[in-house]
Amino acid sequence: MEFVRKTKINSLAVAIGTSHGAYKFAGKAKLNLEILKEIKQRLGMPLVLHGASGVPKFLVDRAKKFGLKMGSAEGVPDDQIMKAVKLGINKINTDTDLRLSFTTSVRETLKKHPEEFDPRHYLGPARDYVQKIVEHRMQVFGSKGKA
Repeated sequence: MEFVRKTKINSLAVAIGTSHGAYKFAGKAKLNLEILKEIKQRLGMPLVLHGASGVPKFLVDRAKKFGLKMGSAEGVPDDQIMKAVKLGINKINTDTDLRLSFTTSVRETLKKHPEEFDPRHYLGPARDYVQKIVEHRMQVFGSKGKA
């Protein structure tokens, strides 16, 4: 893996079965953990998992309840993420979960309070809901209390 070292990169995003967005898998979600294990052993450098949002059902259901039109989204299950972390993933990108939680909260607030037009009154709850999702993801990633 000398060619990777020659690039002087300090981390590498690996393709082990994830993809960006809410529609990651055609069938059952599954990361290729054997490839991850081999890459980590060979490179010994920090690895990044892109497209690793969980897209949890409770969040999708809540978003749909407040008007989001969304097909059958499928994310990376928490147990797969936990295994990937144990095998060497150091950074995890989960933007879809954050966007989904933010949008869900804004939709909910505006649906319950259609008279609301002050962004401070719907952006604050959205920020708080994103924080809840981040706290959950930190727990899954094993990073809670490590800051």
